[in-house]
Amino acid sequence: MKYNHLAAAQRYAIFQTRAKGMSIRSIAKLIDVHPSTVSRELKRNSLPSGAYIHQKAQLKAESRRSTRPGNRSISPTLVWRITQLIIEQQWSPQQILGALAREGISVSHETIYKIVRKDTTGKLAMHMRHQMRYRHKHKPKHIIKATNIPGRISIHQRPEPQDGNLEGMWEMDTIIGKDGKGAILTLKERSTQLLLMTKLKKGKNAKEVAKEVVRLLLPFKGKMLKNITTDNGSEFAKHQEITKKLGVVVYFADAYASWQKGSIENTNKLIRQYIPTKQANFDDYTDKKIAMIQKKINNRPRQKLNFETPKNEFYKRIL
Repeated sequence: MKYNHLAAAQRYAIFQTRAKGMSIRSIAKLIDVHPSTVSRELKRNSLPSGAYIHQKAQLKAESRRSTRPGNRSISPTLVWRITQLIIEQQWSPQQILGALAREGISVSHETIYKIVRKDTTGKLAMHMRHQMRYRHKHKPKHIIKATNIPGRISIHQRPEPQDGNLEGMWEMDTIIGKDGKGAILTLKERSTQLLLMTKLKKGKNAKEVAKEVVRLLLPFKGKMLKNITTDNGSEFAKHQEITKKLGVVVYFADAYASWQKGSIENTNKLIRQYIPTKQANFDDYTDKKIAMIQKKINNRPRQKLNFETPKNEFYKRIL
């Protein structure tokens, strides 16, 4: 039996009439196709949940046609959507692929990079995390121990997670503004990748940092809060206040060993997509703007979460 290719308008009609409870046969008659065409459309282009959304069905159909031999071009609709995810959400190619795959749309990494390279304005590359430039990282050959923080507890005393379970293990850092002025506190839960961040009105003042850490993490005390790992910055000198209020130990990484808290370091690089710290005056960033950045990052799908978002995964575990 020969199946008809449906137009976008016909898919919209299917979406509308299915919502009204019309039968497949009635829908087929309305849009002038064989009932088997409608049945096949619903089977192939519905979401994994079973819901049929006409825009996403159109994208799936276009994606499928573009991957057939002799037809490798990508549809303008899909190009537009990928472009918007890069510019508006600053998603990485991996995040875009994962989100589209959850909708049944297949696209390759190379396709996304081709879209970026074809953009002669350079706008897409600017919104990519590495701006299409990659550098090798070098770890120091020697570990230097820091002892300048009173009561400092080394990361080497931190208990190993049982069965690799990182729930409730947080990492903490600060981002410093232009010319060393202004600071933003960042906290990240390792298992779900959830980010919390706030502007520090007194900069790297240790007392204020401790106060803000307690404010941000207190709602999760006894739920998703086991310990905190940070570096040896003087802003964390009041770590004992954090332990007293939250009931968890703050562990300190070795000096010049940022990879020991690599999760928050990577997140700080994401934040720099929104706040170019070498040029940014933090006075220009309101609490509302900081909250918007946190929201955007927490709503990015993550591969390690099976392309679920940190926000959804975190609150799923504590509720």
